[in-house]
Amino acid sequence: MSGRLRSAYVGAALVVLFSVGSLAAGGPGVASASHGSGFLAIQAPTVASPFPSCVAAGSCYTPTQFLTAYDLAGPDASLAIGTGATIALIDSFGSPTIAKDLAVFDAKFGLPAPPSLKIIAPAGRIPRCCSTSDMAGWAGETTLDVEWAHAMAPGARILLVETPVSETEGTAGFPQIVTALNYVLDHKLASVISMSFGATEATIPSSAWKWLHQPIIKAVADHVTLVASSGDTGATDYQLNMTDLYTHSVVGWPASDPGVTAVGGTYLKLGSDGTRIAADVLWNDLAGAGGGGLSRVWGRPMFQNGVKAIVGTHRGLPDISMSAAVQPGGVVFYHSYPGDLVGWDVVGGTSESAPLFAGLVARAVGLRAGHTPVGFINSWLYAYAKNPALGIIDVTHGRNTFAFQNSNGGSYRVIGFPARVGYDLVSGWGTVDGWKFVQALAKKA
Repeated sequence: MSGRLRSAYVGAALVVLFSVGSLAAGGPGVASASHGSGFLAIQAPTVASPFPSCVAAGSCYTPTQFLTAYDLAGPDASLAIGTGATIALIDSFGSPTIAKDLAVFDAKFGLPAPPSLKIIAPAGRIPRCCSTSDMAGWAGETTLDVEWAHAMAPGARILLVETPVSETEGTAGFPQIVTALNYVLDHKLASVISMSFGATEATIPSSAWKWLHQPIIKAVADHVTLVASSGDTGATDYQLNMTDLYTHSVVGWPASDPGVTAVGGTYLKLGSDGTRIAADVLWNDLAGAGGGGLSRVWGRPMFQNGVKAIVGTHRGLPDISMSAAVQPGGVVFYHSYPGDLVGWDVVGGTSESAPLFAGLVARAVGLRAGHTPVGFINSWLYAYAKNPALGIIDVTHGRNTFAFQNSNGGSYRVIGFPARVGYDLVSGWGTVDGWKFVQALAKKA
């Protein structure tokens, strides 16, 4: 569409694969890069894959390590685990084995079962899994979302919201996702909604923006926090054919929506006990790179006025970042859904970073009197990001340049944005000391 939509978020007064699916994966039975759900099974289940050897080698990580890395393993933080909060995760198709798989995951790492794991399908009956690689990919996406949101906030309730149509590019799958979002909001089912999916803005027709934005407006009004993955193809993203990438900088929605907190990706280098042995840097490896850049649809919201030297007249993203690296740095997860090897794999991408951040939001809700939601956080985040009490850790190294080959045989390289001191278009404000951030967010008015 021509021009940019003006943001409805005008300050503190209004104080959810690759970009599509936002998950990159590596390991037995999983392609290291794909599109759609971002997760492709390459053979039917035959032999269980063992617990990944990369854990012992220190190149992939467990929940125990992450709780330490994000300063959530101390005695105070270990008691503030999100009790009273509900994390809603929206995924096409879902996974038929998620309850069993989460139980195996929890048993492995000594995590308690969530107070509840509820699965709903408000947009229609879910097809039988997993007759296609796309469905198996979404089952993998679902498993990552549920297991790692729970790992970050083990006291929070988990609500898995399944939709019956695959979200790809353009508006495919979005009518069902909008129905699902509206159902969750109308019935006040969640404190925070995590969305590990997206479509490139340029593939979405201008006629769709009003109805796509409607549930975002509702969430802000109802004080529900929305978080979304910023994408896994650096400064570019997929075209409508879902095969080729744009040869210039683009971003995806819903991460680009001003009413959503866009979560980018970093690489953590951890010791065996989870302590950081190097500063976080921007995620950019053989599997993908953290999405970020300038929206061509949304104008600069008021909360970004303080960073207008970086964003100009556009909505810039991401807003904040969490771990997303894959090679090395991925996280382990367990799955037994049809269409893939049963057992453990290593995954990453901003499909990881969004539920991780949703877990932090849930922890903050759990600390509040009455477990009231913290609501829209972008205005608060930008206003206080430089306050040490928030625990923001600046990410100052890396760039989200992305090299690729399109179906015409041509090789391309979209020059990305550099990490820098303060806000930037690859990590947002950076990453967080989880416990400091949770405590500060819990005090948000």
